[in-house]
Amino acid sequence: MSQDAESSQPTIAFVGAGNMAFSLVQGLLAGTTLPASLSVADPFPEALAKYTETGISTFEQNDAAILGADVVVLAVKPQVAAAVVRDLNLTCNQLLVSIAAGISLTSLAAWTTSSQPIVRCMPNTPALLGAGMSALFANQKCSELHRAFAANILKAAGKTLWVESESELDAVTAVSGSGPAYFFHLMETMIEAGEALGLTREVATKLTLQTASGAALMACQTADDPGTLRQNVTSPGGTTAAALDVMIAADLRGTVHRALNAAHSRSISLAQEFGAET
Repeated sequence: MSQDAESSQPTIAFVGAGNMAFSLVQGLLAGTTLPASLSVADPFPEALAKYTETGISTFEQNDAAILGADVVVLAVKPQVAAAVVRDLNLTCNQLLVSIAAGISLTSLAAWTTSSQPIVRCMPNTPALLGAGMSALFANQKCSELHRAFAANILKAAGKTLWVESESELDAVTAVSGSGPAYFFHLMETMIEAGEALGLTREVATKLTLQTASGAALMACQTADDPGTLRQNVTSPGGTTAAALDVMIAADLRGTVHRALNAAHSRSISLAQEFGAET
């Protein structure tokens, strides 16, 4: 890590120009980060096109983007992570921040150097709107400055937290990484049910989305936990109780547990499929 980085903004290079990288770039630029501090690389010119208006440097060659960067953000699909990282000419002074799902620190270290400072992150898609939730874990080569750099990058797209063990990232993936899709599916289903009850799709959609938004806001901004909030709006013998009785009879709780267990297992298997041994 250069002395300039310690006293000013770090230079950050993104390897991969997809939606998550773009959301992080936008969030950083909306804060105090200057365009001159950022660069992005992607072999596909069409992927780089949307970065033109940001004013940051774009490259089709990864090594051109990461040259001299303090932080390199790996923002590629896990299927190509091994090939991409092995071809990077990283120095041991550069912090590698990986948002590639399921790729372990062991694999990343095997593809770089034994002294490489690395932070693994698990963001989620609401980061595209600056409302993401990201969990981070750093290897032992990371300093407090490295950790601060990584956290600040992910904070550009929402909230962050550090987990105490790398294995927790598989559980994070199951809860928050894949979590938005669970809520989308519930909203989709409620809209369909509203239509079946005679509402227009427009009305059913508006009711569902605002209800979901309001419920999330209540859960975030009140002192009560979700279980208490549910009880507070469930009158014995009322309409809410009637609906919840059906959900309980269908073992919704068990279904959610099984679904998250499946996501957790898949996260572990991704590491095995695309890890250092591949």
